[in-house]
Amino acid sequence: MKAHLRDESHTNALGVSLARALLPGLSIHLHGDLGAGKTALTRALLHAAGHAGTVKSPTYTLSEPYRVTLDGQPVDVIHYDLYRMGSPEEFLDTGFREDFDGHNICIVEWPEKAEGVLPPPDLRVTLSVAGDGRDVELQAFSALGLSCLQRLHFPQIL
Repeated sequence: MKAHLRDESHTNALGVSLARALLPGLSIHLHGDLGAGKTALTRALLHAAGHAGTVKSPTYTLSEPYRVTLDGQPVDVIHYDLYRMGSPEEFLDTGFREDFDGHNICIVEWPEKAEGVLPPPDLRVTLSVAGDGRDVELQAFSALGLSCLQRLHFPQIL
């Protein structure tokens, strides 16, 4: 699926749509250059999923956990930013791999920093700057990811 996000409101709308399509156990890898909108998309998703507080970028902490309720069930959403990792082994040393347990929803910015040790995504979201907006491509890599995309209702999908 591809779409053009003409401004931040479209990025937020995609985050809202993704929040409505989330499923427990989902692993989402976010790709894109600095400033492409990965954190903004995650922030919109978390707020739409019910998190009422501040959504911090985990640039320095590497991960931030949030608890939301999906279909009446509490689910942990863990947002990772691996930009500052020096090697894939650091991902293993932190114990993050254990969070990918089939129950948590894991959203990973800069997944290439843990290539080879990071569990594969169910859904890949690639954001790229396009003029004043962003282009986005969503790809499913598992039955869970495909189910998420089938639940996604986003009018700007091309």
